[in-house]
Amino acid sequence: MQGNKLLNQTALAALAAALALMAMPTAAMEATAEAGLSNAAFEQDRQQARQERRERRAERRDSRSESRSGGPRGAQRAPREETAPIQRRVERRQERRAEQRQERRAEQRRDRRSEQRRDRRVERRQERRAEQRRDRRVERRQERRAEQRRDRRVERRQERRADQRRSQREAYREGRRAGTRDAYRDQRRYRDQRRARDYRGGDYRRWNRRWRDQRRYDWRRYRAQNRRYFRAGRYYAPYRNYSYRRLSIGFFLESIFFGNRYRIVDPWRYRLPAVYGPYRWVRYYDDVLLVNIYTGEVHDVIYDFFY
Repeated sequence: MQGNKLLNQTALAALAAALALMAMPTAAMEATAEAGLSNAAFEQDRQQARQERRERRAERRDSRSESRSGGPRGAQRAPREETAPIQRRVERRQERRAEQRQERRAEQRRDRRSEQRRDRRVERRQERRAEQRRDRRVERRQERRAEQRRDRRVERRQERRADQRRSQREAYREGRRAGTRDAYRDQRRYRDQRRARDYRGGDYRRWNRRWRDQRRYDWRRYRAQNRRYFRAGRYYAPYRNYSYRRLSIGFFLESIFFGNRYRIVDPWRYRLPAVYGPYRWVRYYDDVLLVNIYTGEVHDVIYDFFY
């Protein structure tokens, strides 16, 4: 009994399995058919979408070409919904170009301003340097003039001292160291009278005025190169109310006009010939006179000798 039950159960299981196997191909075929239909519909929908996109692209290209070329009047009257995206793109492009132009102009303006600032800085620097050079030149010129003035003062001081020493030596030689001024005048008067008696006899040579023909006595050229030596300073006349008179050869002067105060001790310093005998070079205002100190007669004259 139990064996029969087992057989029956086994047979039922085999039958169920056979039925299941028979039902499976039909379900698979149905599922495959449904899947094929869905795939075909999907492919058709996709192709249709592609075709629509192509058409829209073609329409956009046509609208762009018409907008660039002006297009017919009918195209200009197209609905706003179709031309709005194109116009927005064109406006955005124009705005970008305008912004780029503005940026370029701003950059050019900044470049020009920076160049102008650099040029102004360079000009100011050059002006400062030019002013500094001018200031240095002025300072050097002032320093040279100050040095020249100092040199002239030192030279005049040295000349005055030398003249004083020479006059002192001459006064010493001539007997100035004698007691009083009256004794000195008496001694000088006696000596002058004695020498005048000696020279009246013709014991001395007459003054030769041909010395101007000798080149070494060209005092004018020497004065042009050494003007400071001929700035003798102010002339103090021996008399208070005495004024300048133009003297000539043969005029007789008083002894007070050719004293040691007015004598030129070193004639060669002014490129004048050396004197001998009773002759002495004497300053008379800006003129130079050659005077016979024993007679007071003027033997030679140079006008406008000093400054």
